[in-house]
Amino acid sequence: MNIRIATLKDAPALLKIYAPYVEQTAITFEYQVPSLEEFESRMQGILSKYPYLIAEDNSEILGYAYASPFKTRAAYAWSVETSIYVKTGVHKQGIGTALYQALEQLLTRQHVCNLCACIAYPNPPSIAFHESFGYKTIAHFTKSGYKQNAWYDMIWMEKELCPHTIPPAPFVPFSQLESVTL
Repeated sequence: MNIRIATLKDAPALLKIYAPYVEQTAITFEYQVPSLEEFESRMQGILSKYPYLIAEDNSEILGYAYASPFKTRAAYAWSVETSIYVKTGVHKQGIGTALYQALEQLLTRQHVCNLCACIAYPNPPSIAFHESFGYKTIAHFTKSGYKQNAWYDMIWMEKELCPHTIPPAPFVPFSQLESVTL
């Protein structure tokens, strides 16, 4: 398995992985599968500041993970939201683990301190996955999202990635990292 940085050429394959999550689950609270153009625009925005990674085997994309802003205000620069999607049928093969390990390495180099994951609840596999990486549940909101004829709670899980120094090391946008190797 190879982990690499996503490009816009990967968008159709990534959208194909994402679509079942939208159409068949409450893992994302999105109702409609975004258009290819919208998905590419999202990727472009993320890649300007954060890592967007792909796991592939024999040129087949098996999953992807990325970081995005936790909030947009300047003081939140050291906190990100993490997201991960693995192709249907290939879970529990180490794909998510490899993606998150690479993502954390890059975010550490960017001086990110807090990793946050927003998870529809209940979702025992996602919660267990994040706990295995050291995330802890820090908030539980009841009936936050309505999808597929049901109300879902939402939890936030958080992991401290780097020490919170005063002053903090400056945030380094992903596009400005030197010698990115995975």
